[in-house]
Amino acid sequence: MNVYIDTFINGILIGLIYGLAAMGLALIWGVLKVINLSHGAFITLGMFLSYLIFKYFHIPPYISVFFTLIIGFILGFLAYFISLHKIVSHAKNFKEYELSSLLSTFSLSLIITGFLLFIFATTPMAINLPLSLFETKLLASFFSIIFTIALTLFLYKTYMGKAIRAVSQNIDAAKLMGVNTTLILAISFAIGISLAMAAGNLIAMVFPFSTLSGILYELKSFVICVLGGLGNPVGTIVGGIILGLLENFFGLFVNQGLVPFIEFTILILLLIFKPNGLFGGSK
Repeated sequence: MNVYIDTFINGILIGLIYGLAAMGLALIWGVLKVINLSHGAFITLGMFLSYLIFKYFHIPPYISVFFTLIIGFILGFLAYFISLHKIVSHAKNFKEYELSSLLSTFSLSLIITGFLLFIFATTPMAINLPLSLFETKLLASFFSIIFTIALTLFLYKTYMGKAIRAVSQNIDAAKLMGVNTTLILAISFAIGISLAMAAGNLIAMVFPFSTLSGILYELKSFVICVLGGLGNPVGTIVGGIILGLLENFFGLFVNQGLVPFIEFTILILLLIFKPNGLFGGSK
């Protein structure tokens, strides 16, 4: 019984971290209608930023995460105008927009990953904190909850948040109401990247990582977004908890190497039978 209780608690803690990792992807999809293929690369960037700050300035990830949020926002804002703004402005139809945005974000991912590979190769890294594994998971999940609450309050209680929701629902109507949609799209992308890098920062506090680690978390984020409903940031936390629990309980009965196979089988089944996700949201 103790094993099951520990597995349940561990699944929730890991799931909260996964949910934060997926939240940026869900937000960008919901507002920009872009499947951001650079999501995993920015998660990895957050991991290495956390590692470098800890190595050279001895600032632990649970403090440097706020710095990572700011850097992520700035990088995301710049990345939007470099990689997506012209596509958003000049795409003739949604099909062209969808394909061009996929290629653009994938190119951005290759640039970031190539840069990290050039500097760090594929050497595994870890941040050694004077805390137990349970304590680091507890800290990381605590920040996940805080950031989720902050994002929810921002989206529903501030003018900027309401503008983001308006653009996500109908960008043309938002323009007619005087909303600066270019700024809103840029800020939405920046927030999504900021959350991805913050998640990477927190993940680095818990697990070892390398320059290719972001790919795994990007795939998990897709599973979570489908579980919670694409375009539904709040649902991603529930989706993350579901995935965390599934991972941990499956790990009791099957080889850990089979867990990713089971996860992506669930993803395929959801796409076939429940494409809106378990909690609704956009297709």
